[in-house]
Amino acid sequence: MLRRGKGIELKSSGEIQAMRAAGLVVARALAAVTEQAKPGVSTAELDSVAEGVIRDAGAIPSFKGYHGFPGSICASINEKIVHGIPSTTEVLADGDLISVDCGAILDGWHGDSAVTIPVGSVGERELALSAATERAMWSGIDKVAAGNRLTDISHAVESAAKSAAASDGIDYGIIAEYGGHGIGTRMHMEPFLPNLGKPGKGPKLREGMALAVEPMLTLGPPESEELSDEWTVVTSDGSRAAHWEHTVAITPDGPWVLTAAE
Repeated sequence: MLRRGKGIELKSSGEIQAMRAAGLVVARALAAVTEQAKPGVSTAELDSVAEGVIRDAGAIPSFKGYHGFPGSICASINEKIVHGIPSTTEVLADGDLISVDCGAILDGWHGDSAVTIPVGSVGERELALSAATERAMWSGIDKVAAGNRLTDISHAVESAAKSAAASDGIDYGIIAEYGGHGIGTRMHMEPFLPNLGKPGKGPKLREGMALAVEPMLTLGPPESEELSDEWTVVTSDGSRAAHWEHTVAITPDGPWVLTAAE
């Protein structure tokens, strides 16, 4: 039975299983995109690959048409942080770093995940940036457990990013304007999940909640701006960015990463 607590959707174990099915579709789509992300391939071609996997599974691309967004994926290259629009004229080059965000709806339930993919031979700083962002995501996921508070996740993401910055000798920027979110019968639901902040704040986490944990880090300052297409978000100084995301459910056994590959 679908229940709600303080505006946050709670799912039964069966509904979480249904979300897992949607999550596996997203995982397969991102795996296919990762395989095809090579120099000379356009972001429109990657979009077509993802849409094909999603529709072949009997699912619907949740991004396509969402508030008018034209693609099945967000394809964000280099200085683009999030919401990059796939294009036939945007072609991957050796050394690029592309973040691909993808969502699918299956039987009314959403899955949402993002990966950052190195294209060809990528610089050490860019690889470190992506690795730091992924580690920050997993640190946040570790805190997706009943009894914790929402910002325990935020604080874990921030702490991991700062720890990586210290060990890598790179002053990573943590994007504050964009973050994670609740997910379930809609792609974006309450609560908004910041990627930084003090622990112990916000709603108490409960079994049945599902959250998208998605840090975004940059190789420069955290300031960003939106382009004239009213979608694409870029770093203000042109520095490169990385984005990682998983959909995670709170179960009696702890966090279950619904968009992880089998």
